[in-house]
Amino acid sequence: MGHIIIKDLQKEYIERRKVSRSMECPYVACGEVNVVFENINLEFEEGELVCILGPSGCGKTTMLRIIAGFEKASSGNVIINETPVTGPSSDHIFVFQHNALLPWFTVWENVELGLRHVKDETKKKESIQEYISMVELEGFEDNYPYQLSGGMQRRAELARALAAEPDTLFMDEPFSGLDFLTHMKMREEVVNMHQYIGKTVVIVTHDIDDALIMGDRIVVMSGRPAYVKLTRKLDYSRPRNYENMPELSELRNDLFFMLGVNYAV
Repeated sequence: MGHIIIKDLQKEYIERRKVSRSMECPYVACGEVNVVFENINLEFEEGELVCILGPSGCGKTTMLRIIAGFEKASSGNVIINETPVTGPSSDHIFVFQHNALLPWFTVWENVELGLRHVKDETKKKESIQEYISMVELEGFEDNYPYQLSGGMQRRAELARALAAEPDTLFMDEPFSGLDFLTHMKMREEVVNMHQYIGKTVVIVTHDIDDALIMGDRIVVMSGRPAYVKLTRKLDYSRPRNYENMPELSELRNDLFFMLGVNYAV
């Protein structure tokens, strides 16, 4: 189902440049160790929707890529379902921040990629249609990505990811670049999808409201070198509205302050 344990995770880079990228800081110490994050210890229960918050550049996406097996940690371990993560797996699907649909494939063909292991053609077609319907893209099966809006492309990516029936779904800034209304609709669809499939979902986001409305658990990272400032389980019923929930509203204010904004607007 997707039980995740993160033990003593650290990521660092060795500076190999001799010339700085920045005019403001022209001196670079070649061989200097840049620590992205250190001493990360977390545990996510099966079926949880976890939202990871933190300032820009703190290493949220890097940590997500390490958990998913796309990048190596400098030290520490990630264990999913009692198995150490050593690389990408079809059991752990990653939805990238930018559109990753294959432009030469239709919506149907893109979703079919997640089911290429299914030999029974009748079952495969039924499953493809089920996931396309789940994200409300009926009637757009034969459309190419360029013929879809940004929100529809995101939904098609989500359908393709779900079609693989992963134990764990990783999503990096899934709503970035979407207009306000599409963002709201996609957020609702992700929550509904999670409640329907019951899989473990880990989402990196900058949006505090997204985290509070969607998450079963939130994790807040500090600036570099990053560490975990807060991990909190959210035992609130859905749908959530922080304006009508004083405890959630207070937590929202605390999160804004924790991330460097003195007044939550």
